[in-house]
Amino acid sequence: MTDLSSYCLAILICLCGVVYASSDAHAQELQCSVEINSSSVEGTNKSVFDSLKEVISEYLNENKWTNFVFSPNEKIECRFFLTVKEYSDDRIKGDIQIQLIRPVFNSTYTTTLFNFKDTKVEFDYREGDPLIFNDNNWDGNLTAILNYYAYLLLALDFDSFSYKGGQSYFDKAASIVQMAQSSGESGWRTFEDNRNRSAVLNSFTDSNTSMIRDLIYQYHRKGLDEMVTSPDKGRAAITSSLKALADIYNNAPMSVGLSVFRDSKLDELINIYSKAPQSEREEVYELLKDIYPADMEKLEKIRKAE
Repeated sequence: MTDLSSYCLAILICLCGVVYASSDAHAQELQCSVEINSSSVEGTNKSVFDSLKEVISEYLNENKWTNFVFSPNEKIECRFFLTVKEYSDDRIKGDIQIQLIRPVFNSTYTTTLFNFKDTKVEFDYREGDPLIFNDNNWDGNLTAILNYYAYLLLALDFDSFSYKGGQSYFDKAASIVQMAQSSGESGWRTFEDNRNRSAVLNSFTDSNTSMIRDLIYQYHRKGLDEMVTSPDKGRAAITSSLKALADIYNNAPMSVGLSVFRDSKLDELINIYSKAPQSEREEVYELLKDIYPADMEKLEKIRKAE
């Protein structure tokens, strides 16, 4: 190829990149699937739940949550599964299972970064009502819950790629918790219980347990992302990251962060250590056995090669 041809090709590639970036300049960050199970509610016009599913999906996927530009393949994958247990006079009560999925570099593998069931879900919704985005003022419990989880998931995703990279989104989630605590709605108040939204946020931000953020970065960026090219090096980083769990357990043994990690990662750890040396298996087993005594069957699978 001549120098002139190479130069023209380079200019064309640059121009295409500019056009692509411009067309995608407002691409939203979340790619969230929303499901609603209303089978427990009898004798109700189920169209309200179809409407609710549509507005929640639009709210999460079409609002702009950050100042960053995300290309379609960079969108953050998450899942919201709302189970409706009661519905009366436009008041919906139930629980939401929230999952955050992260890709692993240079592979087709995806990992669950966050897996949590929020059992304190109550909000008012009338069929056909739109959801208006405003994270600075109180506009009802439904949008507050969605705002909170959108920022929490962003915080965790950013933390997994860059050390403490999600701080601004943790701050956003904290401001929503603070605003919601005076609303009278359940699930927000500090010390209400140790698994509500305030407790979940505190598990990542309180000085006694915030080392879980170090774990998130080391486990994912230094561990899983390295395992494709260097399995031993990546696995060693994961083993080292798990030591933070012992610190959290010693400081706050009832921290919800420990159960969130268990629900997100314990099955994955079985696979990660399936080809590990026995000494490494034993080290991980010893790290986890006192923290998760009810999960000894899974821990034994980490300890013993099949």
